[in-house]
Amino acid sequence: MSKTLDFRAFGKNDIRGIYGEDVTEEIFYLAGRGYVKFVVENLNKNANLDEKIEPKTLWFTVTMDARTHSPSLTEALIKGVTSTGANVLNLGMAPTPLGYYSEFAQIPETIIGSGKVNGALIVTASHNPSEYNGLKMTFNKASLTEEQIKEVKQFAMDELNARETFGRHGLIKSYNIIEQYSENIVNKFASIGRGIKVVTDCGNATAGVVAPQLYRDLGCEVVELFTEPDGTFPNHHPNPSDEKTLDALKKAVVEQKADIGIAFDGDSDRVGIVDSQGRSMTGDKLLLIYATDIVEPLAKRGEKPAVVSEVKCSQVLYDTINKMGGNAIMTKTGHGYIKSKMKEENAILAGEMSGHTFFKDRYYGFDDAIYAGCRIIEIIAKQKINNPNFKIEDMLEPFNGVCTSQEVRFRCPNEFKKSVLEDMEKEVEKNPDLFGTKIKDIITLDGMRIILEDGFAMIRQSNTEPVFTLRFEAKSEENCKKYQDTFVNLLDKTVKKYC
Repeated sequence: MSKTLDFRAFGKNDIRGIYGEDVTEEIFYLAGRGYVKFVVENLNKNANLDEKIEPKTLWFTVTMDARTHSPSLTEALIKGVTSTGANVLNLGMAPTPLGYYSEFAQIPETIIGSGKVNGALIVTASHNPSEYNGLKMTFNKASLTEEQIKEVKQFAMDELNARETFGRHGLIKSYNIIEQYSENIVNKFASIGRGIKVVTDCGNATAGVVAPQLYRDLGCEVVELFTEPDGTFPNHHPNPSDEKTLDALKKAVVEQKADIGIAFDGDSDRVGIVDSQGRSMTGDKLLLIYATDIVEPLAKRGEKPAVVSEVKCSQVLYDTINKMGGNAIMTKTGHGYIKSKMKEENAILAGEMSGHTFFKDRYYGFDDAIYAGCRIIEIIAKQKINNPNFKIEDMLEPFNGVCTSQEVRFRCPNEFKKSVLEDMEKEVEKNPDLFGTKIKDIITLDGMRIILEDGFAMIRQSNTEPVFTLRFEAKSEENCKKYQDTFVNLLDKTVKKYC
């Protein structure tokens, strides 16, 4: 085995990179071993036991997405995990949320005996292009934090040069968790979808094995697009944040006179919603709909529920949640950061611009696009009881007074992003009149969010791709465009200094 492997695919939220370059079977084998060592060390560190916990007592679920190289990476990962003596429950191809759910599920004793699921490993590159792959990891019913991923990385690197042998290989058993998950969801919602027409676009990814049938089980009339999993993604890339991937869904919603369209990303943890007029919703608009449904009733009872979101979201979201009696909290972009802040603040709901939505209200707190679809169906059903002509877009009135840009993606090699951002911050500080209006505040929680008198300009580094993401908001289309043009021109000049 090579002694000079590159471990740069270990990132802030997961392992992610181009298959065959950053992500290989060798890396996944070592990641499996490193992950088990991480879990064992943490369990023994926190346990008050006479005997130390050994890998042979542990069970981990392994799930994969529909990418063409996911089977070989999954095989290598399982070999790495079981080489330590730990056991694997192979869930096969399924949405990422079902991997998360496996830690909460009741796995039959006939499968894992008296043991329990100690963590989930999910082979996926989510929304990234088909040449990418990666690995999401959980432990103790939570996604690994940035610091914990660093620990796994170090253990994996140690394994490269010092291969410890174990007395036994772990067991490998297969389990189809889809049936249990679907039954669990149907029990929560019953026939809430009766009279509601939904178009699903699974993007030839993992949602196709669960979502359309589940929504039918809720009583919905379902029109399907691109349901069959195919890792080459022949129709469009499964990324609802990319507006052009929603073209077919928008058209179908209008033609079918559906109530909504629901799109999923590659591993089904991000949702995209298209309204009855064929218009897509940004994640902050979607989060406001969920917050209105959840926060207002609690606020009327005297509670002040916390809702977490991220730096790219509209100021309208934060202001409206606070006005309705909630506590809107801003944090960094990234599902790991969102989940950590959600736990820290005991938040009932959280979400990102990208469509990651986390429900602690009546659910487990992880991001699940299929479940998010159920909640939007439920909201429509409840509203239609009092108003048969209700449309989901009726709940977005607070956004009527602002103009918000689409997300701007500006390519920049990863090695230069930090320096470019530092230079941008200096330029903004030196030029307080850069935007032609007063700068009220600069938030550097995650990149730079420049608060202006009538909106904001925002830039941050992507955690998963060599790009900056930018977003702009103002009370007029003219100002929104001016802020965008000004900032993008400055960014272009700055990046050109480096490459």
